[in-house]
Amino acid sequence: MTDLLPPWPVFTTFLVASFVLAVTPGPGVFYVVTRSVAHGRRSGLASVAGVALGNLGNAIGASIGLAALFAVSSIAFTVVKYLGALYLVWLGVQTLRAPAGDATRLRLAPARLRRVFADGLLVALLNPKTTIFFAAFLPQFVPEPGTLGQTLALGAIFVAMAAATDSVYAACAGAARPWLQRATGVARFGRVLTAGAFIGLGLLTAFTSRPRH
Repeated sequence: MTDLLPPWPVFTTFLVASFVLAVTPGPGVFYVVTRSVAHGRRSGLASVAGVALGNLGNAIGASIGLAALFAVSSIAFTVVKYLGALYLVWLGVQTLRAPAGDATRLRLAPARLRRVFADGLLVALLNPKTTIFFAAFLPQFVPEPGTLGQTLALGAIFVAMAAATDSVYAACAGAARPWLQRATGVARFGRVLTAGAFIGLGLLTAFTSRPRH
């Protein structure tokens, strides 16, 4: 097990850096919070699980060299980026088109939670910038470049920490939802907020330039 982790001083630095990055709001946190406010804590936690699994997939992809492909191939990066952007915009449009009562009626249904989980998975997985982030971040804490086991272990630890902090965001947003429900027009506000988040994330993904080295 110790062979999979860097020396303790380096590992401590990794844990501190990972925690700071995990608690800093980003697209994943924004997605989780909007799901929690719109559909409740259970939907928020389902989205946390989906985002975490997608991030883990990105960490594995970075570890086996997918990020290197994105770094040298503008076509590969662009294709995945625009697929993710189109999916986010599609989610936003579907949210706006949904009847006002659907979110409340279906929010606890198992099929609905599976759909929320799948949406979170795709939102995270179809973001090539996350893969490139892992490719740039994780090697800083691996003493021997190219050690696949250590990179995978650190990636899994980072994803677990991010899932834990995202769960706190989901719980807090879900706790605030009953108060928002008592406000006039909250159902429409929740739909517009969620749709705006999806569409905004899609446009942000589409118009963010490819990282330069």
